[in-house]
Amino acid sequence: MKNKVFIMMIAVIFIAGIIGSVIVLTAPQKSTVRIVSDGTVVDTVDLRTAQDRTFDVTYEGHVNTVEIKDHRIRIKDADCPDRTCVNMGWLSSASMPIVCLPHRLVIEFTDGADVDAVTR
Repeated sequence: MKNKVFIMMIAVIFIAGIIGSVIVLTAPQKSTVRIVSDGTVVDTVDLRTAQDRTFDVTYEGHVNTVEIKDHRIRIKDADCPDRTCVNMGWLSSASMPIVCLPHRLVIEFTDGADVDAVTR
């Protein structure tokens, strides 16, 4: 009896993983990126037409270096303690933004409108 329950749980988790992967992979490709620092939009960039560049975003004396290269974007360097944002690499999915919690920085795909997706 315990084996059947265990196998059913594994099957449900496996099917949920497949469904989640399909949803993420079939999401429409977006090219407009919003860079938000402490709730304020710092820049909105269309990666299809963006020139390669590197710039700094500061928050209370701390710095994140953002790089746009080959129509992609990432946090190249940061002086935060854990550097998780740097290790996230290039932004590749609308469902997984690049976030630096200590510096309150978010880089995310957007549809180009300045409307909140939840409240519209």
